[in-house]
Amino acid sequence: MNPQFDHDDDIEPLSKTQLKRESEELQALGEKLIPLDRKQLETLQLPDKLFDALLEAKRLKAHGAIARHKQFIGKLMRNVDPAPIQALLDKLAGVSDTHNAWLHGLERQRDRLLSDPKALEVLIDEQPQLDVQQVRQLIRNAQKEKASLGSPKPLPMKAYRELFQLLKSCHPEPALPGTLPATSDDGHDD
Repeated sequence: MNPQFDHDDDIEPLSKTQLKRESEELQALGEKLIPLDRKQLETLQLPDKLFDALLEAKRLKAHGAIARHKQFIGKLMRNVDPAPIQALLDKLAGVSDTHNAWLHGLERQRDRLLSDPKALEVLIDEQPQLDVQQVRQLIRNAQKEKASLGSPKPLPMKAYRELFQLLKSCHPEPALPGTLPATSDDGHDD
């Protein structure tokens, strides 16, 4: 290698404008974390100082104090990888491809259970701890509910939702990169 050509000089330093823009983006991302509850924040494995600052932000009431604290959160965000944070926010907003794929997979499995008797055998092979009698009862009730949809007085879709929740507990959601598995319910029950 020729010492005359040092490639370290090829890297251009960021402009002040670019640095300020990145700092403002990190602050805005940090501000989006403030409304999240403690359990959701814990899944991100944030540094203690940032975690405490986010909890403190919930307590503040004065406008000036809130503005200063948001700037402090933005400063702390410079030392954190923003990708897992954005992934969690996307998931909570319902735009995560991984999360949506997981939910759609559960819905397809539920539909297979309602239409194909062999699907139950596959589920029991995968999940031997399941109460087979309970699952069969849920399937029968969900089939009745689904059949009643065209009638003037359709049955409530209780077993249909319970079957989904059962599948959800059997196949936990894959964790987002850089986060711990979520323990709270995301509100989807269909």
